[in-house]
Amino acid sequence: MDKQLATAFVEGLLHWNRLHNKRHMPWKGEKDPYKIWLSEVILQQTRVEQGWAYYEKFVQQYPTIQHLAAAPDDEVFKLWEGLGYYSRCRNLLHTARYVVQELNGVFPKTYEGILALKGVGPYTAAAIASFAYNAPHAVVDGNVYRVLARIFNDDTLIDSTDGKKHFAQRAQSLLPADKAGEYNQALMDFGATLCTPYPHCAACFFNEHCGAYRQQRQLLLPQKSKRPAVRERYLFYLALQHKGQIAIRKRTGADVWQNLYEFWGTELPGPVKGESVQTMVAQLLDLPGDAYDFSGLAVNKMQRLTHQIIHFFVIAIRLKRIVELPGVIWIPVSDLTRYPFPKTLAAVVQQLAAVQEEGGWQKI
Repeated sequence: MDKQLATAFVEGLLHWNRLHNKRHMPWKGEKDPYKIWLSEVILQQTRVEQGWAYYEKFVQQYPTIQHLAAAPDDEVFKLWEGLGYYSRCRNLLHTARYVVQELNGVFPKTYEGILALKGVGPYTAAAIASFAYNAPHAVVDGNVYRVLARIFNDDTLIDSTDGKKHFAQRAQSLLPADKAGEYNQALMDFGATLCTPYPHCAACFFNEHCGAYRQQRQLLLPQKSKRPAVRERYLFYLALQHKGQIAIRKRTGADVWQNLYEFWGTELPGPVKGESVQTMVAQLLDLPGDAYDFSGLAVNKMQRLTHQIIHFFVIAIRLKRIVELPGVIWIPVSDLTRYPFPKTLAAVVQQLAAVQEEGGWQKI
């Protein structure tokens, strides 16, 4: 690595941060490790614009880690609803209770101690350690990969094992130990505002020295290996209703949306077809045909995750009596919106709650 280039970049970045970085976020400059940890968990795989409101809601409802640790699971999942990647919420609760119960409510003060917490990886641990305690640990995320690859015109694959190690070492070598927190925040802000996927090179303080810009390769970096194929899934649900009560169940197992709620249903190998709907309903209910009515219009929606496209087919059914189904609870339709659902099903829940009438459903 060109030491002169590296020194110039670090000095230039800190100068830009102090005089020209106008990026404001509510957790910026925060020294409370609980709030820093909370913001970092929320921002894992989430845009700042989306995570901002969730952070403020969590801080208002759970101002300390003790408040969060004492909260009921369903309450916390409901507050998280719509943010996605729900394993983060499970880890949030687990870690809050661990810190309160096992560490006497004192958040770890070392990188190693923070890294040992559930749901905390090297990036999050470095961010918390440097922002809360100015500990000399470099953060390495997508923004950092992109900036370093461009500044040094580096073709190393950022999603390979060797590539991750390479960029982690490079990031650490650049870190000014006495200004770790300031530098880490500046580097992430620079990647989020100037050195973006489609960079603003004309406005960049370092464009005359940037290796990629000098070679006009900034749109070619960073380099990645081939992306994995996207999997399509098809979920078929029955919104079962009887006299103002509706059937829901909690998702279990190591799959997406664990601990959130859903309707009674199953996963299909392919898209549902009109002529197969009645057959599927009969198989899922195992009831005589005169025991239920098709009382609402079906809802067909789609949600894209990182490596999955999930199709939802929900059809409202009115039962003539309540039936017992594995894992199912019956609740008043008016209480539906109190339970945490996956984002797309939550939109269906809002529709169902809005159109419910005594004795059955209207069309959605």
